[in-house]
Amino acid sequence: MAELLSSIKKPNDVKAIPEEKLPRLAAEIRKEILLTVSKNGGHLASNLGAVELTIALHRFLTFPEDKLIWDVGHQCYTHKLLTGRREAFASLRREGGISGFPKREESECDAFDTGHSSTSLSVAAGMAMARDLKGQKNKVVAVIGDGSLSGGMAYEALNNIGRFGTNVIVVLNDNEMSISKNVGGIANYLGHLRMTQGYLNLKNSVERNLNRTNIGGALAKKIKKTKDSIRQIMIPGDFFEEMGLTYFGPVDGHNVAEITMALQAAAKVRGGVLIHVITRKGKGYSFAEAEPSRFHGVEPFKLATGKVREVSTAPSYTSIFGKTIVDLAMRRPDIVCVTAAMAGGTGLAEFAADYPGRCFDVGIAEEHAVTFAAGMAASGLRPVVCIYSTFLQRAYDQVLHDVCIPKLPVIFAIDRAGIVPNDGETHQGMFDISYLTSMPGMTVLAPSNGEELRHMFAYALTVDGPVAIRYPKGSQDSDYVYETVVSEEKTPVAKGRRKTCDGYAKIITGQCLEILRGEEIAISFLGPMRSTIDSVTGMLEADGIHPTVADARFAAPFDKDWIRGLAGTHRVLVTVEEGVTAGGYGEAVAAWVEEQNLPLRVAVIAAPNAFLAHGSREELIRRCGLHAEAIAARIRGLL
Repeated sequence: MAELLSSIKKPNDVKAIPEEKLPRLAAEIRKEILLTVSKNGGHLASNLGAVELTIALHRFLTFPEDKLIWDVGHQCYTHKLLTGRREAFASLRREGGISGFPKREESECDAFDTGHSSTSLSVAAGMAMARDLKGQKNKVVAVIGDGSLSGGMAYEALNNIGRFGTNVIVVLNDNEMSISKNVGGIANYLGHLRMTQGYLNLKNSVERNLNRTNIGGALAKKIKKTKDSIRQIMIPGDFFEEMGLTYFGPVDGHNVAEITMALQAAAKVRGGVLIHVITRKGKGYSFAEAEPSRFHGVEPFKLATGKVREVSTAPSYTSIFGKTIVDLAMRRPDIVCVTAAMAGGTGLAEFAADYPGRCFDVGIAEEHAVTFAAGMAASGLRPVVCIYSTFLQRAYDQVLHDVCIPKLPVIFAIDRAGIVPNDGETHQGMFDISYLTSMPGMTVLAPSNGEELRHMFAYALTVDGPVAIRYPKGSQDSDYVYETVVSEEKTPVAKGRRKTCDGYAKIITGQCLEILRGEEIAISFLGPMRSTIDSVTGMLEADGIHPTVADARFAAPFDKDWIRGLAGTHRVLVTVEEGVTAGGYGEAVAAWVEEQNLPLRVAVIAAPNAFLAHGSREELIRRCGLHAEAIAARIRGLL
């Protein structure tokens, strides 16, 4: 029984737990996280590694007056358990339940809504400045991981925190030792020395008194120069000191007392402070400790074995892309791949192993990834930027300014496009159609199955300009998997499906692919919605409605000749897409039809213009009205 954890009913209750019992509390928290994530899925390794750190922060801070900002936020599970949400924790990431990320509407102890990387330091700087301007005294702490420090925005914030002169505490959670290694006894000794009140008082007093005199000012500079020379040799935080922050550490991130001492010392510093804590991802669960990357974000799994509970036998779009890019790279030595710290998630493992000199992981730096690719494209290579839809949003300006204006042949492999389950608003891929199709010269493709995805990448290499290929998370409909070679033309026929067209006689030509020829009403769907549209067609045919059905394939430029051909033979064209309505494929088609004054009514079926909270894919599809019954009902209403 989680006796200690169950005693924490509201924020700040953890302060009453005796220090000697904190290791037991940490064990109870890890057990609670493991039980919940094994059932619901979620971010595991990062949360298991931040348990003691979070306990220390909660014993140091007073909520909600003090502000704790989590970078990304995928390590906030312990924070939720310590702020009165233990009873709701079983609903983690489920529809109507608590989010896997900080949410202000969920608790006043969540200072800021987060989900993307490298934002916490800017938020903390803003909150600290607001605190000072309002004459308040609350503490402001930002927790950022070593991976997030690869994002340029973090350094922009550090540059300001170092010169603002107000107290902002930055906790660097280093779980891979990628910034600096623990250099042993001397570093630990100096870290403890710098954290003592005597050292801080001496440092502040000596500098203040020396600077009051002409001779003293010069002497202070000389002392500082000597001190800095020693620090550069012996202390790993010199970089942060040069940016104007006081550096504490390295600190054992699994020792509550040591972290607490560092936090208490940091609160007495007049300027910005960086506390460097060393933690172990996945701590307390052997499988996660051994494979922290695999247990970063997991589906439901069996605790005893660490194995995923349900494994789909159908290939995922991500795996199909991974094999396709390797096949193409064999024929095209000019192909290079760029990813922003998501090589595994975007399916690049095989490419990276086969072509290590042509695969570039630039860290969590999406803006740099795109412009880096632009530089390679301008030099004659064919870069493929492999990125999630939600993260491509962060490089909007670079796509527009550095790729589209100079018309560079960069290919964007956009994974997790459309509805993304469980992670909520910050991770949805609902907006890429809208902003990419607005960029002149950008070709935007959406395959309806794995076969189309393979051919679209082959086609993209023939386009003299930027191409974006968007595809969803998860497995595709196994009925539409066709064994093929990328360069060959095939005429596949899906099992049990009627086809009146010539199949894939022209694999990718800029035209939509007509699947059924009907009358009066036409349906043009974009992306992997074929099985849904088949169900819609069956429902309509049962009512005596026989629609024309086409796979749009191109969101931009869309097939104007096919649409023009519908005018006069059809009354209504229905567009269906898994993206927001505003600025989407359907709106573009409707605007063009009106501009051309064609005798054709266009009805757009898409997701609402709203941020989509977490839930399963099926739940979110229904919430958006993109399930077969809702689409069929909408079409019946049009007629």
